[in-house]
Amino acid sequence: MTQPTATQWITLCDRTDLIPFSGVAAKWEQQQVALFYLPDFENEVYALSNNDPFSRANVLARGLVGDLQGEPCVASPLYKQHFSLRTGACLEDSSVQVTRWPARIREGRVEIGL
Repeated sequence: MTQPTATQWITLCDRTDLIPFSGVAAKWEQQQVALFYLPDFENEVYALSNNDPFSRANVLARGLVGDLQGEPCVASPLYKQHFSLRTGACLEDSSVQVTRWPARIREGRVEIGL
């Protein structure tokens, strides 16, 4: 799957702020962004909205990171739904999706594309 072309890249944090195989939350304008660092996958870093649409709480960065049949995902810590890190889609309910941004690590900085 190819990522959409970003017109502008903004820096959210340094690569050293990330924890391998885990999530951290960052803030961009008025939004919380959950960043997931998976050095073993083709994309090292993924960016989703931190807001869990089922509980309406900003908790996805605290979820368990793993994969379901090769699909990298995060399990919400509250109701346990899984969200694809590649697409933001809920794997249990295809009608629900969280915002996803293209993300990259460049020169030691974590950036998301707008």
